Amino acid sequence: MPIQIKQIQNKKDLKKFILCPYKLYKKSNYWVPPLIKGELETLMSEKNPAFDYCEATYWLALKDNKHVGRIAGIINHKYIERWRNKYAGFSRFDFIDDEEVSKALLNTVESWAKSKGLDGIHGPIGFTNFDHQGMLVEGFSELPTIASTYNYNYYPNHVEKFDYKKEQDYLEFEVKVPDEIPEKAVRLTEIVLKKNKLKLLKVKSKKELLPYARQIFDVINAAYSPLFTSVELSEKLIDIYIKKYFSYILPEYVTIVLDEKDKVVGFQITMPSLSIAFQKAKGRLVPFGFIHILRALKNPKCLDMYLVGILPEYQNKGISAIFMKELTRIAIANNIISAETNSELEDNTKVQEFWKYYEARQHKRKRVYVKVF
Repeated sequence: MPIQIKQIQNKKDLKKFILCPYKLYKKSNYWVPPLIKGELETLMSEKNPAFDYCEATYWLALKDNKHVGRIAGIINHKYIERWRNKYAGFSRFDFIDDEEVSKALLNTVESWAKSKGLDGIHGPIGFTNFDHQGMLVEGFSELPTIASTYNYNYYPNHVEKFDYKKEQDYLEFEVKVPDEIPEKAVRLTEIVLKKNKLKLLKVKSKKELLPYARQIFDVINAAYSPLFTSVELSEKLIDIYIKKYFSYILPEYVTIVLDEKDKVVGFQITMPSLSIAFQKAKGRLVPFGFIHILRALKNPKCLDMYLVGILPEYQNKGISAIFMKELTRIAIANNIISAETNSELEDNTKVQEFWKYYEARQHKRKRVYVKVF
């Protein structure tokens, strides 16, 4: 039976689209299922403020009346205006190991992009840099963080066979926590703070942390602006992200650097790893998913490094060293064994330079592919 491609038309079909990889990865030890509710909120135009400047279409592939793959097409008009690339993005690209399926899905999203007058397509790319980004090409036996993604090892071969080329790679690292904070790091932190008239924010509760949330996103917009595919987050998106993420951030795992006027100039957000908890939750917080998450927050052995940002005018002034020292202090205080970075641009040598001071390994690589028509 030939491959059938079905365009998603309603919420019922959208749920089938979201659940497609849950079946595909049912026997995988490494896939970490996202929360179904979160995916719905991301993919529905009435829930996601990114649709103020994005448009998207979703498709499912069927073979023998079974769902065997899916793909999303996204056009980010802010990206096109900012980067002068008339590219669509493909996202949520999952499929069985069958070239007829992957080809049919890619042909569909390519035809859609061409019909919109675009010059090419790249991906996996999401609605924002907080969304799904990149396809795993190395590290197929490694557990991802909940902010990262996983795919089977046959994915890259399919994409490359259909004339997609590397556009950008991201690297991820596992960093072992040392037994003690290096004395040099302590001294350097004191020097950087004093020389630049900076201080560390000390808070004990989420309530005390929340007033700084918007400033953190101001730093993100300023610091991430030059980075690959980055576009400025809107006020409505920032509101959504504050509500979404600051409800579960633990202040003891957050480092915030302030200037003498109490303005945020840099931040680092880490959290206990929730990957195994999310696997147990199977995409749902209720009735029991939240219990697995609460348990994972107690006595963790691994930290996930979610976000770090420094205002451009404070970069190259040693603030990264403060973050490394504080990360080590936090990890030792909580008996953490290792930390996982999230995706770092392959050419971000400034960040990667710090890992040489630790026992670290680059264990994952993700790739954004591009095809010009």
